[in-house]
Amino acid sequence: MQWFLDFPISPLPNKISYQSKILSMGSCFADVIGGKMQNLKFDTLVNPFGTIFHPLILGDLLDHAIFQDELDQEGILERDGLFFHYGVHSDLKGKSKEDLSQKYSSQIQQTKEYLEKGSHLILTFGTSWIYELPEYGRVANCHKQAQKLFDKRLASLQEMQNHLTHVFGNISRAFPQLKIILTVSPVRHIKDGISENQLSKSLLRVLCGNLEKQFDFVSYFPAYEIMMDELRDYRFYKSDLIHPTQEAENYIWKKWKKAIFDAETEQKVSEIAKIQLELAHRPLNPESDSHRKFQQNLLAKLERLDGEFDFSKEIESLKD
Repeated sequence: MQWFLDFPISPLPNKISYQSKILSMGSCFADVIGGKMQNLKFDTLVNPFGTIFHPLILGDLLDHAIFQDELDQEGILERDGLFFHYGVHSDLKGKSKEDLSQKYSSQIQQTKEYLEKGSHLILTFGTSWIYELPEYGRVANCHKQAQKLFDKRLASLQEMQNHLTHVFGNISRAFPQLKIILTVSPVRHIKDGISENQLSKSLLRVLCGNLEKQFDFVSYFPAYEIMMDELRDYRFYKSDLIHPTQEAENYIWKKWKKAIFDAETEQKVSEIAKIQLELAHRPLNPESDSHRKFQQNLLAKLERLDGEFDFSKEIESLKD
């Protein structure tokens, strides 16, 4: 009896290589994929505005980056001596309104650079449920404010599609070289309710399908489907029963590598992954001859690769 059913994933048309410049934005899965690529020395900017779950908010931030909009002062709030903004995650905060505005402006500029000079934009949608503040509008994060202040609703498919159609149109005109990869986050938003989460994810999946048909520079990677179908067991969730375990993330990553990297890039990825394991090695006796020889061999590998990849910090740490 077969206890495991996998499904074929067609290779994505626009491959990522070590010549690519990548912007990864969205929910926690954008952090996972983007973080793994960063660790493997891909030129990747990950969630410059923090974790963003909703397609409408992602569209807003991309448009702000394209047009270099300043921070809307109406969305600023203060909590515990720090300043936050309803349009971004709490990771982006300041000691004053001016400090927050400067940090936001820096992230806007960096995001514009990755759109302008980049090859790939990865967007991970987390939920269709959105919170709105009557006097401000839709928010990316409630920043631990009282829930009674906000209205919660399920964004319609048409509303999300219209907004991203507008944003993707701006992107195609301003940055015609940029390819977009869409994913639906495998993280379950069960605080909304089990049925409500499934409804939300279904809307996101249809949204991705419609955008993929609409734009020839848009493709889709089925991270959500891998989690729901191939890894359909609570063993693959952390104790909160919401987030995938590291094993599940690594499994999806393997599928990602096969779909988005060519053979040459996969070979380099494997080589750098082995080096990262060697860098993480903790010797039994750091003063032993065997460990000194191990370090010398590792240093030689890093120096050989440093012309192509930035291993300057690792080389410096081995020489200390």
